[in-house]
Amino acid sequence: MAAALRGALTRHDMVMDHVSTLYDAEMVIGDSTYDAVLIDRQLPDGDGLELVAKIRKKGIALPIIVITAKGEVPDKITGLETGADDYLAKPFVFDELLARLRAVMRRSETLRPALISIGRLSFDPTYCDVSVSGQRLEMPRREALVLECLVRRAGRMVPRPALMEAVFGLDDEIQPNALDSHISRLRRKLAASQAGVVINVIRGVGYLLREAS
Repeated sequence: MAAALRGALTRHDMVMDHVSTLYDAEMVIGDSTYDAVLIDRQLPDGDGLELVAKIRKKGIALPIIVITAKGEVPDKITGLETGADDYLAKPFVFDELLARLRAVMRRSETLRPALISIGRLSFDPTYCDVSVSGQRLEMPRREALVLECLVRRAGRMVPRPALMEAVFGLDDEIQPNALDSHISRLRRKLAASQAGVVINVIRGVGYLLREAS
């Protein structure tokens, strides 16, 4: 099921990581920034609700959907009271899961700025849309993810590992120069559209987006 979900969500332009145990999930959540978590209850090393409780105890406001075969009303109540934002019983239709996932992510996005602007460039984090002087700039999903990571930290250096994490999943097959290719195309598009921003390369360390002088 995890493989099927990964394939389906990828087709909807979502970048994701998949791990199989509570231990690994706790590790990747602690090391990374995610928009949402899908978690099963019946995992090899325990109940997924244990992780939900740990996340909430740490005060992490991360949208969580529990997907499980344990779908009786008392099970749902337990899951929601533990801290899950939604609880979906198997079997389920993928379109319903996708709708629920988008719903919990929209609720979390109310905490984000509606629009991030620098120079003549504007980025809408809700829809991952890019515009220059009000004109929409078409951009592939991964380039938009690179740009989002950079504009959120405009004026500050973003390390390569942080960009890799934002753009690629743990299971993605990544070519050695994949990130550099995305950055190169992005720089050309921003220059051609006169976005009023530049991406500087900090060799061997990372990248920095700033307003053009």
